[in-house]
Amino acid sequence: MDNELAGKVAIVTGGASGIGRATVERFVSEGAKVVIADVDRDRGEDLAATLGVDVSFQSTDVAQPTEVSALVAVTVEKFGGLHIMVNNAGVSGTMHRRFLDDDLADFDRVMAVNVLGVMAGTRDAARHMVASGGGSIINVTSIGGIQAGGGVMTYRASKAAVIQFTKSAAIELAQYDIRVNAVAPGNVPTPLLASSAAKLGADAIERFTATIRETMRADRPLKREGTPDDVAEAILYFAGERSRYVTGTVLPVDGGIVAGKPIRRRSDARENK
Repeated sequence: MDNELAGKVAIVTGGASGIGRATVERFVSEGAKVVIADVDRDRGEDLAATLGVDVSFQSTDVAQPTEVSALVAVTVEKFGGLHIMVNNAGVSGTMHRRFLDDDLADFDRVMAVNVLGVMAGTRDAARHMVASGGGSIINVTSIGGIQAGGGVMTYRASKAAVIQFTKSAAIELAQYDIRVNAVAPGNVPTPLLASSAAKLGADAIERFTATIRETMRADRPLKREGTPDDVAEAILYFAGERSRYVTGTVLPVDGGIVAGKPIRRRSDARENK
């Protein structure tokens, strides 16, 4: 659908790379004006310069609510409004072999970025949207917030919090014609997974990510690998008019992992005996 977002203004936090970058590029291709918010100034400014005059970069640490407020204010001043807010910025926790070994040293930072940043972004975007007739807010969570599992416990807890917050905000903000939904990616190659093993050496990180991805691949009913573009398409759906009667929804974009284990063909089972 061409120019689905024509005349719309959007903010994408964490927009300089990964899912955020794919979302920025998709929104621009649909006619939106976009502000990229990120702590990575070099990547953010380079991307904005590549995409043209309808894209701007604003250095923003979403863990600081004052910076999020400034982001919304700058966007409204520059482009004349705000119709779509994508709270995508996120960080992973440090991977530990056992939860019993977790020193919780990264708890404050993970919660500040992944939860406080989403709450501040939703609040400040909604404050403008209330006065301008509504809008769409999309929060990026994770299947790690839906399914229980071992490892990166703080990250999992933060993403579960985003889901509950999204549903609660959707109920409260519906009276202002503001829709609040969430996308839950899974098994999508982004820099986030490797960051959880940042304390390891380069070779160890590569082995770690390869092992995790192989495990995810085995648990995924669909055989095709997911991409940031797949997640961006889901975000576009929530941003546009096709979802005008949808709010409080959490959409996994995970190749079917949350739905259940893949069914192995009999031929596969025989081959593995």
